[in-house]
Amino acid sequence: MNSDRFQVRAMRPEEIALVADWAAAEGWNPGLSDAACFAAVDPHGFFVGELDGAAAATISVVNYGDRFAFLGFYIVRPDLRGHGYGLRTWDVGIAHAGARTIGLDGVIAQQDNYRRSGFTLAYRNVRYGGTIAAGAPVPGVVDLAKVPLRDVFADDATVFPARRTGFLRAWTSAPGHVGRAVVRDGRLAAWGVIRSCRSGCKIGPLVADDEAAALAVFDALVAAKGGGEIYLDIPEPNAAAAALARARWLEPVFETARMYTGPVRPLALPRLYGIATFELG
Repeated sequence: MNSDRFQVRAMRPEEIALVADWAAAEGWNPGLSDAACFAAVDPHGFFVGELDGAAAATISVVNYGDRFAFLGFYIVRPDLRGHGYGLRTWDVGIAHAGARTIGLDGVIAQQDNYRRSGFTLAYRNVRYGGTIAAGAPVPGVVDLAKVPLRDVFADDATVFPARRTGFLRAWTSAPGHVGRAVVRDGRLAAWGVIRSCRSGCKIGPLVADDEAAALAVFDALVAAKGGGEIYLDIPEPNAAAAALARARWLEPVFETARMYTGPVRPLALPRLYGIATFELG
C-alpha cells in the first residue's frame, strides 16, 4: 500500500450524504433527512479516507460538548477491506474526540475489536420491527412543537450522556420528522419523534415516565405516518420498552452493543423507550 495514495480528511457538510448512502448499502436503513441533521451537530466530525481521490472509508466522531463524543458510520468500501484503510480513518476520527469519553453502538461481530480499542460494553440495544396499522387518534397527545424546546432538552439530558441541543433542534424540525408528546399537570411526561427512512419509519427518541405514556406517544406517532413498516431501537435493560414493542407486534430484527471508552453520567434507562439513532446516539 502506497501511503501517498491514501489520505484522510474532514468531510464538507454537503458531502455527509455519502455516509448515509453507504449506511443504506450496509442495510442500516438511515432516515431521509439524517444527513442534514447530522451535519448540524458537529460539522467537523465526519471523515473520509480517500484512495487516489476516491472515497474508501468513512467514520463520524461527533463531539457533544467538551466531555462526550459519539462514534458512527465506520464503514470501509467492500472492495477495499483488509488493507488498513479503515484503521487509518479510525485513528483520525478518534483523535477528533480528544480526551472526551466516546460512545458507540457497534454491531455485535465487531465488539471484540472495539474492546481492543478501549471500549467497554455497557448494554445491548435491540431493534424491533414490523408492520403496524394506524389506529384512531390518541387522546391526550399533543404536537411536540407545542412543548418548549428547553423542556425537551432537559428531558433528553436524563437519558443521554450529554446535552445535545443542536441535534434535537434539527431532529425535531427536519422534513419528514413528526413529534408527539404527553403533558401531565404542566410537565412533559413523554415525547418522541418518528422519521421517514429508506424503508418504512423509525421512532426515536422515545422518552417517557412510564409505559402508558410511552405507548400513547408511540401510537400517536404511528398514526401520524399512517402506519406501515415501523422500527424501534430499545436499550435492552428497559424491559418495559421491550414489552411495548411486543404489545405492538414488533419483533427483534437487529442488535448493537452500546460501548464507552470511559465513564458517563448516570442515565435514566427505564425512561428511554427508543434510541434516537445508532449513528449519533
